[in-house]
Amino acid sequence: MYENLLKTVTNLGSPKILLIGDFMLDVYVYGDALRISPEAPVPILKVKNTEYSCGGAASVAMDMLALGAKVSCLGITGQDKNAEILKELLKKAGADTNSLIVVPDRPTTTKQRLIGLAQHRHRQQLMRMDSESTEHLPEQTYSEIERTYNKALADFDVVCLQDYNKGLSSKVFCKKLIETAKQAGKKILIDPASINDYSKYTGAALITPNRQETSMAVGFDIESEEDAKRAAEKLSAEFGVEAVIITLDKSGAYLHTKDISELVPTRERNVYDVTGAGDMVLAMLATALASGCDYKTSVQLANIAGGIEVEKFGVATVTVDEIVNEIISVNRGKTGKIRTTDAVLTELDWYKKQGEKIVFTNGCFDVIHRGHIEYLKFCKEQGDVVVLGLNSDSSVKQIKGPERPINNQHDRAAVLAAMESIDYIIIFDEPDPLKLIERVKPDILVKGKDWEDKGIIGREFVEANGGKVVLAPLVEGKSSTDTINKMKSMPNE
Repeated sequence: MYENLLKTVTNLGSPKILLIGDFMLDVYVYGDALRISPEAPVPILKVKNTEYSCGGAASVAMDMLALGAKVSCLGITGQDKNAEILKELLKKAGADTNSLIVVPDRPTTTKQRLIGLAQHRHRQQLMRMDSESTEHLPEQTYSEIERTYNKALADFDVVCLQDYNKGLSSKVFCKKLIETAKQAGKKILIDPASINDYSKYTGAALITPNRQETSMAVGFDIESEEDAKRAAEKLSAEFGVEAVIITLDKSGAYLHTKDISELVPTRERNVYDVTGAGDMVLAMLATALASGCDYKTSVQLANIAGGIEVEKFGVATVTVDEIVNEIISVNRGKTGKIRTTDAVLTELDWYKKQGEKIVFTNGCFDVIHRGHIEYLKFCKEQGDVVVLGLNSDSSVKQIKGPERPINNQHDRAAVLAAMESIDYIIIFDEPDPLKLIERVKPDILVKGKDWEDKGIIGREFVEANGGKVVLAPLVEGKSSTDTINKMKSMPNE
C-alpha cells in the first residue's frame, strides 16, 4: 500500500475538474482579547488585521489547485466587494472564474469570524457572522448555468458538486447536472448538504457525506463500523450511487461500491481545527479519481490529506509535497530497507528537502567481515541517509567469476539490512553503479581507500552536481576474497 500511495500521489498530473457549488468568502478578523467590556460580559477585541480566504466550493477549488489540478468554477456571486475579493483570490491561485455568474440582488455568501489572540498568540474564535441568501435562483440564472455546463462538460475529466444548501443546488438542477454528466460519460462527485432527502443526488457516481450528514439522511446514528456499512448500503441502493464514502473523522472513511465494502482507517491526529476538512477530502478524491485512480487508493489519500488539514488553523490547503512527507514519515522504517530504485527516489527527495545529506556506496558484500562493518559505520558518519547499492548475483559473477557469490543476493541483502548504519539497499544488475549513482544523486560518494588509484566510478557526476567523494580507511588483512580462500584451504574433517 505504502509504495502504491507514493507512486499515485506523485503522478497525479494536472487533471481538469469542473467544480460547481456554493462559492463563499471567509473573513478572519484578528485582534487581541485582553479584557472584558464594562458594557456587557463579552471580550473586547482590539483589531490587529483582517485576512480573506476562500470558503465553501471556493475552498475546494483552492485545495484542488494546491494538488495540481486545473479547476473551472461554475456558480454564483453577488454584485459586491466580497465577490471581487473572492474572484481575485481564486484567479491568483490559478482557477478559471469566467463561469461565476453575478446575481445582483443577493449577497456573496460570506462568513466573518472574530478571532481573539490571548497573549498575542493563542487563537480562539469568538463569534461568526454570516451574510447569505438561501433562496433558489431565478430560472434565467439556472438556464445560464446549465448552458455553460453543457458547453464545457466535454473538456473536463470529472465534475464535482459541493452543496452547502445555499440556494444553488435545487432538486431539478441537480438531476439535470447528473443526467447530463452520465450521458457524457463523466463521473460526477457530490459532497452533499446537511439534509434528510438525498433524492436529488440520484445517479451520481459518488457521494461523500460525513458522519452527521449520513445519520440525518438514513435516519439512524452512525456509531460503529456496522452502522456505516448499513448506511452506505442503504444510500447506494436507494439512490443508485456507484460509490458511497462516509467520512468518520478519526476512524477514517467507510467505502462502499459494488466490489468493496470496508472501513479505510486513518491515523489519529492532534486536531487543531476541523474547518475545511470535508473540502480537502472532496478535493483529494476528485483529483485522484480524475487522474485515473481507483476508489480505495483515492480514499486512502483523502484520509491523509484531510488529516493534515485538521492539524492546521482555519481553512488551509494541503500540497502533494505535504502528503508525500506524511506518507514517508509515518512509514519510515516500517517497510524494510531492501527497496526498488523507484521506491527509494521519492523518499530521498523528501530527505533532501529536510536538509539531510545522502551518502551512497556500493559493493558485493559477499562474506561479511569486520572490515565491512567498520566501512559501513564510516559511511554513516559522513551524512544522514546511507544508500547501499548491492551488486546482484549476475553482477557479482561478471566481476568476480562464475564461482561467486558464495551467498546469494537475498541472503546478502538480509544480513546488510540488519545493520543500523544502512538505511536503504538497492540491488542492481550492472557491473558498475554509475546508472544508479546518477539516479540517486548522492551528496557524498564513499569508496574504500584502495580505489584511490583505480578511478572511482561516479566521481565526475557527483562532484559536477556539488557533491564530494570520500575515501574510507581499510582494516588491514580483511577482505571477502581472503576469507573465502582461507575457508577453501582449510582441511576437511
